[in-house]
Amino acid sequence: MESLPPEQDLIVFDGACVFCSAFARFIARHDRERRFLFVTAQSEPGRALYARHGLDPDLMETNIVIVSGRAHMRLQAFAAAMGALGWPWMALRPLGWIPRVVSDPLYDLIARNRYRFGRQACPAPSAELKARLIA
Repeated sequence: MESLPPEQDLIVFDGACVFCSAFARFIARHDRERRFLFVTAQSEPGRALYARHGLDPDLMETNIVIVSGRAHMRLQAFAAAMGALGWPWMALRPLGWIPRVVSDPLYDLIARNRYRFGRQACPAPSAELKARLIA
């Protein structure tokens, strides 16, 4: 991870989670400027980023989205990623303005139950994602 420039936009996602992997594939497909790189939470760099941001790397409770050097978690991560994509996706950026006292419990409920919708044992990333997957 030390080889990445500090301003590099990055998404850390749970590679076994159907929702999280779909989110990463969506971002890779719609990121016309190719500003994001991707790292799985299960990898050593992903685990290190979880720890660096005060998260338990064994829980993988949220994606981490780093935009312009600032880390975002939970719903704010989704909003930051959408805002970085441009129109029409940046219209979802205001979701990040929802007070965390409201958004965090809802996000946490979904995160705790995400594997009920399926796990990916060995996910095959899309071509767009594979080209920018660093771990």
